[in-house]
Amino acid sequence: MSTHWTYAFVDRPVPRFAQACDFWTAVTGSRLSEFRGERREFVMLEPSDGADACVKAQAVASGPGGAHLDFCVDDVRKFARAAEALGAHVVADQGTLVVLRSPAGQLFCADPWRGQSARPPVFRGSRLDQICQDVPPSLFDAEVAFWTALLPDWESRSGSLPEFHVLVPPAGLPVRILLQRLDEERPAGAHLDLACADIGATRAEHERLGAEFVAEGRSWTVMRDPAGGLYCLTGRDPETGGPPSAS
Repeated sequence: MSTHWTYAFVDRPVPRFAQACDFWTAVTGSRLSEFRGERREFVMLEPSDGADACVKAQAVASGPGGAHLDFCVDDVRKFARAAEALGAHVVADQGTLVVLRSPAGQLFCADPWRGQSARPPVFRGSRLDQICQDVPPSLFDAEVAFWTALLPDWESRSGSLPEFHVLVPPAGLPVRILLQRLDEERPAGAHLDLACADIGATRAEHERLGAEFVAEGRSWTVMRDPAGGLYCLTGRDPETGGPPSAS
């Protein structure tokens, strides 16, 4: 089962959705498409250079929001059946779009591929290129096995720390997956990661746009966007997604 494109979804609560859209268009160098959905809850962040979009935003009616992935495939039904056979559950079947939940509880969607192929460029030294799925310890191994089996054309490998596992898509796909084993048993979640040529410079720009510093990691900085959503600035190379030495 081949994946031809991926979308990172910025999921934020309805009351602060406009703030989220303003912030994420600013930091990705994009503009908003027309809103769609029954409640105008979906919007695409369109690159200004004519490349294909790979980031969307969704206004969520309850909860704090987070992030999720859309996989664009040739056969949505086949992809959904394969996911179910591996332990996923269908949340909603909307015909051309199927919403699923992974064994650990992470939402994701299967969507038809519509020919997307041109990845947006790095913008001001950074690129939103990763969804980090935060998985409770008891479900981590099963979640790694699930994604590895569902995405056989992706490279599945251990990360830079024992609590990380990375799934790198085929060349040209814009969003990859990082699985992170949590320190405690709590519900699974997900957040956005940006690869940055200079974390300090990107942090300063994001703070100017209303984001707040939360914490410092070994090679990442945790931030909170103006809509209250957590995300990370990482020291990965924004062109390759790998460590700086890989550039």
